[in-house]
Order: sequence, then structure tokens, then C-alpha cells
Amino acid sequence: MATLKEKLKEKIEAHRPRTTRLLKEFGDVKVGEVTISQTINGMRGVKGLATDISYLDPMEGIRFRGRTIPEVMAVIPKPEGKDYPYVEAFWYYLLTGDVPTMDETLEIVAEFKERRNVPQYVFDVLRAMPRDTHPMTMFSAAVLAMQRESKFAKFYAEGFNKMTAWEPMYEDATDIIARLPMIAAYIYRMKYKGDVHIAPDPDLDMGGNFAHMMGLPEPYDDVARMYFIIHSDHESGNVSAHTTHLVASALSDAYYSLSAGLGGLAGPLHGLANQEVLKWIQGVMKKMDGKLPSEEKMKEFVWETLNSGQVIPGYGHAVLRKTDPRYMSQREFCLKHLPDDPIFAFVSRLYDVVPDILVKQGKAKNPWPNVDAQSGVIQWHYGLREYDFYTVLFGVGRAMGVLANITWDRALGYAIERPKSLTTDMLEKVAGIK
Repeated sequence: MATLKEKLKEKIEAHRPRTTRLLKEFGDVKVGEVTISQTINGMRGVKGLATDISYLDPMEGIRFRGRTIPEVMAVIPKPEGKDYPYVEAFWYYLLTGDVPTMDETLEIVAEFKERRNVPQYVFDVLRAMPRDTHPMTMFSAAVLAMQRESKFAKFYAEGFNKMTAWEPMYEDATDIIARLPMIAAYIYRMKYKGDVHIAPDPDLDMGGNFAHMMGLPEPYDDVARMYFIIHSDHESGNVSAHTTHLVASALSDAYYSLSAGLGGLAGPLHGLANQEVLKWIQGVMKKMDGKLPSEEKMKEFVWETLNSGQVIPGYGHAVLRKTDPRYMSQREFCLKHLPDDPIFAFVSRLYDVVPDILVKQGKAKNPWPNVDAQSGVIQWHYGLREYDFYTVLFGVGRAMGVLANITWDRALGYAIERPKSLTTDMLEKVAGIK
């Protein structure tokens, strides 16, 4: 080991006990308005951000502009004969808080079609990358490559006006959202379908056209509409939303900001979790020879898993204290469209037994399933079986929430984000250790 690395290892091993002690013995000691635990543990629960786009209620789940997921699904206009709303109408709703009429919805549908053409150089960038590159790397790189198109960057270069800065941000945001399904479908077909692409259909809305370009059958168009809407936002504190907001607070444009946010979404503790849950479920099914166990057998398996020190993936949430409404939205879809799917049957059996067991175990603050416990099942059922691509789907939806937020950030003139840091020595002094 090199001398520098040896020295660093020595420093790290000497420092770790200090942090551990601060958290264990002095976590509740106040440092200004927050605790030592909050300064070290990711600012968990610190109320320091403002947004009107969505709010995560511990008991009700996510509210988009004040409405729960079932309420949103009920009031936003839908394509004829479909169960889920136009994604374009939901974009209108996120930005304004108003439910658009069908005429207003169709106007946005037409506008997205005008904006959705992706510059050829973006595809050239994607094609220059090794084919085994992770699709999230490709997705984020494609967004960043389009930065030369930024109207906000041009606006700033020509003379920044704080009162109208939201307008070019809105233009960038709308351009990006209209193009993301095109980019996502291109990456999918290039990587996994022999580089054979499907041209967009000018008669289809965003959800329908995405399913068409992916080559997936109905009702996958409704899957896309539902998936993009329920994954769009989860208030401002999650990694992808906060990162996008943070970068935009420096007056970076939407392309820079979203690309950074997508980097956070790709993390195993954030958007990548959906594929991890499906892998785990399929692994367990294999151990059970593909047979659905009885409730008693499933209970035995869950207890064995917990007693071995492992967790049940897809259960628990940092904020929620009930079943994630995003899970329930997908569950309702499964009950209607794929009630006999073997993976869904397995997920349902887990849903029947896991919460009660976690309550009895007493360690989980939230024993209920989150969105990731259900997400991969639907994708797998309709033939989208490439795990690595699932987070790209998440990213298409999440873009709407984070881009709506930074449009409003510019409208309200929010300042650059710059919290204050303290050294470990300072924290030890506050704790009375030194």
C-alpha cells in the first residue's frame, strides 16, 4: 500500500470512534437549531426546504399539489378508454396546481410532440459509448449533452433578469420532458433489442408513444402513464430532487441540474432499489422451486431472514408510516391486469405476512411496503426484463417533479443553497467531550 494510502487508513481508523461516540452518546445534543445526530446523519428530518409541488405526509403518503395519488388519478384528464391520465396533463397540474380541461390537455400533448425531437448529436454521443455502459450513465449523459440547447443559459449570457428567469427555465424543462421518453426508448432499443428502433407515432400521447417506441404491448401505455406520474416527485428532500434543486440554485440550467439529479437517482439507496427488490424476490422464488408458499411457510422464511440479520427489501420508508400509496396504485393495476402472475402472487403473499412480523420484531419504524416492493413486477410481466433499465423509467418520471420545482425556484428568486459545516472537533466541544 502506498505511503499516502497507509496514512489515510490510519487517520480514518482513528477518526471513526469519534463519530460513533458522538452519535451514540450525544446524538440529541443541540447544535444551533439541529442535533448532532442530524448534522452527521444526512440532515434527516431537518425542515430546511420549501416546495408547493408535493408534500410527503407520514400517514397519507405523497400529495401532489395537495391531492393524494388516488385523487390525482381521478381528476386529471385521461385518453379515451384508458385508466390513467395523460402525463402531459399532469405536467400542467404540477406546474399550476390547477386541473387542466381536456382542451388544455390536448394543447400540451400537441406542444410536447413539437418539442420531442432529439438532436442527432445526442444519439451520436450515446452510440460512441461502450454498449455495456449502464443505461443510467447513458441517460444522464444524453441530458447533459443537450445542454448546448439551453435557453436559460443563453438568457443568462445575454443579461440575467431575476423577475423573468423562470421563463427560459420553463422552456428548458418542457423541452427536456418532451424528449426524455425518446431518449429512454432509444437507449433501450440500442442496448437490448439489437439496435432496432421504432419511430415515434405522431398520433400518440407521451405514455402511448413511449410504449410504442419500446415495442411493448397494451396496456403498457397505461403502465407508463401510471409509472411516470407516481414517480414524479416526493417532496424536496430526497436525493434526486434535492440535488437538482441544489445545482439549479447556483443558476445552472435545467440540463446541468437534472443530469446531476439523475446521478443521485442511480444510487442503490435511491432509485436503484426497485431492481434490487425484484432480484431478491426472484432469488427467493428460486429457493422455493418457483412454488408459492403457504402463509405459514412464508412466515417461517421471513423470520429466518430477519433472524439472520438481513432485511426484507422493499419494506420500510424514511418518512412514511403506512403502506406507500405508490405501492397501492401499482397493486391495484396488478389485481386488474395480472392477478395470476406468479411474481405478483409472491409479492402479495409477502404483503400478507411481512408487516405483522416486522411489528412483532419491533425494529422497523414503518413495517409497510414502499413503492419498490411492487415496481419491478409489472415491468417484468410486460417483457421489460432488463433490471438495469428500471431506474431510467424512474428518471423519466422524476424529471417532471424536479423540473417543476426548479422552474418555481427561479420564479420565486430562491437563493443559492449554502448550509454551514462544522468540524468533528467543534461537535465534540458542543457535546462537552472537549
